[in-house]
Amino acid sequence: MTRATAFSLVGMFVSTVLLNGVCCAAEPAVADKKPVDKAAAETTKTDAQALLEKTFAESMSGVTLTGHYTLGEIRGDKMPPAEKYNISKVTKLDGDFWQFDVNIAYADHDLTVPLKLEIKWAGDTPVVTLTKYTIPLLGTFTARVLFYDNQYAGTWSGGDHGGQLFGKIAKTAAEPAKKVAK
Repeated sequence: MTRATAFSLVGMFVSTVLLNGVCCAAEPAVADKKPVDKAAAETTKTDAQALLEKTFAESMSGVTLTGHYTLGEIRGDKMPPAEKYNISKVTKLDGDFWQFDVNIAYADHDLTVPLKLEIKWAGDTPVVTLTKYTIPLLGTFTARVLFYDNQYAGTWSGGDHGGQLFGKIAKTAAEPAKKVAK
């Protein structure tokens, strides 16, 4: 992610609408149509969201996001600057807020911070949403970053500059055990 992702490691919440038993006057009556159990439908929806959130927390803890960010438009065949985020843990807080314990590295910055970020869900896709969010020592950012299928992508801005960011998500390699001299 980048400055902005800078959490970014960081949408709009799009909720799924269940259309059950919609009929119009031209449709013939169906004798065996059962009334919709709204409580059961809500429970199922709540359970499904809880599973999405649990999976997100597990899949985003102990990972490294490695990618690139742009500053405006891409010019030439040159790859945009690199960025790297080591996320040690992601934890659900109250409401739509999550804590990301992250090390942010891009350009000449290398900082480890806990970030309280808002996550909105677009169906089964989590989107980090931050607007004029201040990250100490880095600045104030606005970003929308989505995570899907071990990849991330989004937009970011910080003051009078901004661009896009994208990359891959991979489990962080375990550090080799240190040998103790005898």
